[in-house]
Amino acid sequence: MDHSTLSKKASHVDYDLMKKLFHLVVSKCNRATRRALKISKELLLVDSTTITVGESRLPWALYHGERAGIKLHVSYTPLTEMPLQVIETTGLKHDGPVGEKLVDPRFILVEDRAYFKIKRIDAFVSSVEKQPFVIRMKENVEIVQPHALKHYKSEGSPVTRDFTCQLGTKQSRSEKRHRVVFFKDDNGNEIRVVTNVMGVSPEAIANMYKARWGIELFFRWIKQHLNVPVLFGTTKNAVFNQLFAALIAYVLLKWLYTKTSGERIFHHLSFISFQRKLRENSLPIDWQSEMVVVLKKHAYFQGISLYNSG
Repeated sequence: MDHSTLSKKASHVDYDLMKKLFHLVVSKCNRATRRALKISKELLLVDSTTITVGESRLPWALYHGERAGIKLHVSYTPLTEMPLQVIETTGLKHDGPVGEKLVDPRFILVEDRAYFKIKRIDAFVSSVEKQPFVIRMKENVEIVQPHALKHYKSEGSPVTRDFTCQLGTKQSRSEKRHRVVFFKDDNGNEIRVVTNVMGVSPEAIANMYKARWGIELFFRWIKQHLNVPVLFGTTKNAVFNQLFAALIAYVLLKWLYTKTSGERIFHHLSFISFQRKLRENSLPIDWQSEMVVVLKKHAYFQGISLYNSG
């Protein structure tokens, strides 16, 4: 299809329809079930990614200098490697306020420094439905009355400190005491995270934060393999229709890959290889056979569901 034809159609369709379709697909394909782990809940990674183009292309989304940009704020479950919620804004929208709409007490929230606020973490602890969290602190946050936590430090542990304390200056200090863990990343840089997750080792807390890299890989995959930076249209409807269509494609491909790769598959394929070979119609025969079984099975159960609801 010619890009101009696609752009004209997309510009006349309210992108909220595509957004609702995306969240419907997610509700069917991203059912993050709990597993028997030492921690009580799964992780929910929250972050944003900005897509920039020339200022003249998106005059309604001015960003910095001669660039325009739009931003996707995403909550992502590493268990399924899929987005759970997506909120779209222009590039200048700050992450913090939008991030409040992505919290979910069913998960342990994992976030970077842009989402750290002392009043916010106090509220997470004080609320009736407490929000578990692991959030990176800014380095200049004042630590008040630290009390070291006793634990067995394993050999080679990246953790350097594990304690509870109050945070902030006299003018803006946390009402609650919070657990703080210092650890080194793979490059030797010190990372400071604050959390209300107790009963697990500080190494487990460090690994929770390190899992945040999963959402960065998701953003990279979206931009590299679904041609998101190449915008077909310039209107708000056209741009966000394309972005949510790309996200729908990702979720469906990831669901199909996960369901197909099982015990009856002999040729190991990465997700990227699977997507490329599927597009080129060159999947190995074991993948083709299993994919047919999966699609027929889910089409059958979907048919039963539609029959019963009718």
